[in-house]
Amino acid sequence: MENTRLTKKNFMTDVAIVLAGGLGTRLQSVVKDVPKPMAEVAGRPFLNYLMYFLSTNNIKKVILAVGYKYEIIKEYLEIPENRYGLEISYSIETEMLGTGGAIFKAYEQVEGDSSFILNGDTFFDISLSDLEAFARSNSADLAFALLETEHSSRYGSVGCAPNGKILSFKEKSAIENQKMIINGGIYYMNKSLISAITMPAKFSMEQDFFEKNLHRLKAYGKVYQALFIDIGIPSDYYLSQKLLKNIIV
Repeated sequence: MENTRLTKKNFMTDVAIVLAGGLGTRLQSVVKDVPKPMAEVAGRPFLNYLMYFLSTNNIKKVILAVGYKYEIIKEYLEIPENRYGLEISYSIETEMLGTGGAIFKAYEQVEGDSSFILNGDTFFDISLSDLEAFARSNSADLAFALLETEHSSRYGSVGCAPNGKILSFKEKSAIENQKMIINGGIYYMNKSLISAITMPAKFSMEQDFFEKNLHRLKAYGKVYQALFIDIGIPSDYYLSQKLLKNIIV
């Protein structure tokens, strides 16, 4: 496994958007009445691990795209030690906008030309500076941190050329235990795409933006071998209690 704790030089983007507005309906049997990123994992909210990860990757500002019971998140992050020195701002949905609508709205607070975007229920221990360097070396509008997994039935797969250029996004497969390349829940995106492609207020980033506009995008992906956990279903939520126990040092 790669050691992704050490950041690299020439790091330029220091802003990240975290999608933290999900209802967590698949977790309702084990986590109730809190936003999904606030689900307790090994004694602390899952969001705490994301804050730590971002701080160790030289991120300075985090824009939380929130909605459902966001006040719980805000109250938690009012405590300085939960922020790891990060500047926090909120992009608040008064109605559910889908992943795409939430991201486009959050980009109103991005002052630079790019940002990282993270799913609020996924931990993928990669080097953000490496992902950005990969994006810039390919003049990419989008660069995805990819993962090879056998648990393919939960995810859509990503098809890539040998140089990493993304050729396709495919729907979820009904076949389990089949190795596939998937989106690991972290990507780098140029802000210019917001104005270049007109989208409605509510839309899915995955189906409506990535898949339907792939021919217009300079999209690349890089496969990483690093710790990955998605707490979106109870079995993986329970697994995360063990995997993330000693992540924060």
